[in-house]
Amino acid sequence: MESLLKLLLLLFITVCHRVLAATPSSPPPSSAPSYPEEALPTKSGYLTVNSTTGSAIFYAFYEAQTSYNKTPISESPILIWLQGGPGCSSMLGNLREVGPWILNQELTLEANPGSWNQIFGLVFLDNPIGTGFSIARSNQEIPRNQYDIAKHLFIAIQKFIALDKSFKNRPIYLTGESYAGKYIPALGYYIIKMNSQLPKESRVNLRGVAIGNGLTDPEIQVSTHAINSFYLGLINEKQTALLEKLQMNTIGFIRRGKWSEATDARNRVLDTLTNITGLATLYDYRRLIPYQNGVVDKFFEQCRGEEGVRSEGRQIFREVQQCGEWCVARGCDEEREGQRDLKDGVPSTLAWVKTMRWDGIPGFLEAERKVWRVDGKLAGYVQKWKSLSHVVVLNAGHLMPSDQPVNSQVMIQDWLLERGLFAS
Repeated sequence: MESLLKLLLLLFITVCHRVLAATPSSPPPSSAPSYPEEALPTKSGYLTVNSTTGSAIFYAFYEAQTSYNKTPISESPILIWLQGGPGCSSMLGNLREVGPWILNQELTLEANPGSWNQIFGLVFLDNPIGTGFSIARSNQEIPRNQYDIAKHLFIAIQKFIALDKSFKNRPIYLTGESYAGKYIPALGYYIIKMNSQLPKESRVNLRGVAIGNGLTDPEIQVSTHAINSFYLGLINEKQTALLEKLQMNTIGFIRRGKWSEATDARNRVLDTLTNITGLATLYDYRRLIPYQNGVVDKFFEQCRGEEGVRSEGRQIFREVQQCGEWCVARGCDEEREGQRDLKDGVPSTLAWVKTMRWDGIPGFLEAERKVWRVDGKLAGYVQKWKSLSHVVVLNAGHLMPSDQPVNSQVMIQDWLLERGLFAS
């Protein structure tokens, strides 16, 4: 299996009362928006990660809508979506990005033409415990590092696979965006390590990972904001020097292991950039208003996260990049990013990708960057070498599938099925 694993570096930036029937909470008031019967997931509920306390990860699974190339739906690949944050519910990705139904500003659902479950199964996990609809019986149980997060996710995925005998042999792909740039490499590494110790019948059939506009190595990525903004014409030389000084302060805190100070310092970098440019959002520098994702909060009443998952150290930062290196060396990885993301966009991702200790990096850096078209129209660019693919999606920001739904659907399908520019 390891030889088939692939990494897609996609740089995009980038549950109503019926779904929550398994939750212990009281039913919503009659004025709450309705969830159409046809929009309900195929399966949803809880995957217990601690049998003693009952802490559990919430999931919502949508089966593939149709078969592809005579492959039965029961044998189609399954995508597992992890949201970033940290502490943001994957219902954001479900209802605003890649799920079969999209929530609009009127709090009603409409079919998503770019849904990622058109020919694949798609499962959303609220991760870590304490996030969204997932349950943490105590604050002490909430993971504070990527190892414990990956351990919980591995348990949850094993229990999800056990829900249906057809899940056992279906290929599994991990995907997500933003802070999931930490979750996904760590989980991929953990799965491969655990698979090497488990009997075949207990393994997870992991085939690849795809990260969208990921925050993977903050020390490297924080150093890119000033120069990127300067060459976009958003700031002048004096402002560039100011940002570079703030960036170096952040890096200094990281190297000294002062994580809270590093978090505050990075926020000062981003706040300063926002103030001096006057941009509505760094997630997409062309937007006149921020992404309107608060509608999900209104729909579900609230989306909650835990501060505890925000406090991570240099060891974890580095460990995650090493996990990514390990995954790429064993298979297939994709990085995808929206071209207009100033926070975790193209220069930010390429900066850390270049430092990966993988013997394929020289080949990747020399590989031709090809023009990517969808239905004859320019959609972006693809650079591929062996198991590593990098996609730049034009006219998209941090939430790339929301900005370019159809192109994002074509991208994930072509990458996973190794078609077009993604062919081996």
